[in-house]
Amino acid sequence: MNTQIVTLTLLVIVVAFVGIQTYQISDLKNSITGNAVSLVAGSSNALDTTGWTENEKMNYEMHGTIPSRGASSNPSSSGMVGGC
Repeated sequence: MNTQIVTLTLLVIVVAFVGIQTYQISDLKNSITGNAVSLVAGSSNALDTTGWTENEKMNYEMHGTIPSRGASSNPSSSGMVGGC
């Protein structure tokens, strides 16, 4: 009887952890896609990525690194390129 209680308790703990992790991963995915570069034409908040290579776009999306030639096209930038 004791082994059944211990097994059931451990099973409940594992299911609880799986549920919590599923929620955290879902929330993390939503925040990542919300920070990605918007390539929608006509959007005033979108960063102009025309002329960027796929690697530069990926670096911006993953790390927030703006290529040095792209920083001069944004007059409101602080002059800092990249950085976390």
